[in-house]
Amino acid sequence: MSAEFELLLFAVEPGLVQEAVAAGVGGIVVDWERQGKWERQLGVDTEINLHTVGDLVRVREAAPCPVICRLNPCNRGSAAELESALSGGADEVLVPMVRSPEEVERMLDLADGRCGVGILVETAEAVAASSALGRLPISRVYVGLNDLAIDRCSMSIFEPLLDGTVERLRPDFDVPFGFGGLTLPDRGAPIPCRQLIAEMVRLDCSFSFLRRSFRRDVPLHEIGAALARIRDAIVAARTRSHDAIASDRAALVHVIEGIRAPLQDDSDAVAVA
Repeated sequence: MSAEFELLLFAVEPGLVQEAVAAGVGGIVVDWERQGKWERQLGVDTEINLHTVGDLVRVREAAPCPVICRLNPCNRGSAAELESALSGGADEVLVPMVRSPEEVERMLDLADGRCGVGILVETAEAVAASSALGRLPISRVYVGLNDLAIDRCSMSIFEPLLDGTVERLRPDFDVPFGFGGLTLPDRGAPIPCRQLIAEMVRLDCSFSFLRRSFRRDVPLHEIGAALARIRDAIVAARTRSHDAIASDRAALVHVIEGIRAPLQDDSDAVAVA
């Protein structure tokens, strides 16, 4: 795992952005994805943002750090949308609901080296095509557990952790890799965040999003202290013995197997769901 674990925050309020960057957030994400999302996530406890080009411009003005824009899935309007993101100041774009390497190749061609292009693996097709996706010059990979569960009709958003899907995906990518979302180590339900951190470290993840419950759990003036607690938990997870790693994995499996409320938890609802 790289020395620095990148924590990214979905936010468009300039005051929050400035406070978060000063506290050590590694990047700010502006979220434009909404195409097909209402229908896809109907009845699921997720969050759909309504961020705009104006929000991106304001974030760019307020944030002396990388600014990432999540676009809509690849479509006929992607060229214009990408140009809007670039003109608004995005350093990187995220392409959600990827279903084929050809979609990503098109986005890379449109970007033409002017920004990073990251992808969200959240469909069965993307999982099946992971080795081909991993050969593309993408900037990062995020496994979206909520949408992947919906696409696969899974009983729980955590099934890809239980059945080894995320672990099998990991070797296919040599760029920053992440899944799930983080809040304070002692918070989170039904899986304590500390257990998710342990699994992220075991799978050599190098970034994650601060999920929407982070904003509920942490007052604005305490963001710095909260990030320090998360980073301390990451450092502690990195220094575990092999026996401790195995024990933590077994404990995570036990918790996931006991979950009986599919798609009703927000531990991965980091505004990327």
